[in-house]
Amino acid sequence: MAQSAAFCRIQQALQRDRAVTAELANTRIVATRAADAWGREALLAERLETKRAVHLTLLQANASRQEERDRQFSENPDRGYTT
Repeated sequence: MAQSAAFCRIQQALQRDRAVTAELANTRIVATRAADAWGREALLAERLETKRAVHLTLLQANASRQEERDRQFSENPDRGYTT
């Protein structure tokens, strides 16, 4: 399941805080790497969210056009379209 960009940024901040407050060097290294990974994941999530928003906008526009065509269509083939 894909994570939201906001969730990833929160996790990144938590890991950064953990890295700053850790007493052990190994813990700081692991937390810093985890924060970097969450940052990369956030960038991917932002791109995905942008693509979804664009796709949703296009779907809504197509649905609107289809509704307009449906309203204009006449069920009587010899009569054509309504005006």
